[in-house]
Amino acid sequence: MSTLEATMSMLESMPEEARILVFKYTQALFNAPKPASPFAPVTAEQVMKDLAESRLQIENGEGRNMQSAMTELGKQHGFV
Repeated sequence: MSTLEATMSMLESMPEEARILVFKYTQALFNAPKPASPFAPVTAEQVMKDLAESRLQIENGEGRNMQSAMTELGKQHGFV
């Protein structure tokens, strides 16, 4: 299933009220004077710190297969 197909499937399974909220949020993104982002800006220092932590977790065998993680999240939220 492509990303577009998964997105359409998700939207089709949502109640009408939730679809309206998604539509309004999307409109706000397109109509904002500057790009809206749900992510807070981070410094290069923070990115490097997070990367070092991630690498340590992988070395310790704490990493997860991304496909498995995405499938699990999809099942938890009813997308799969």
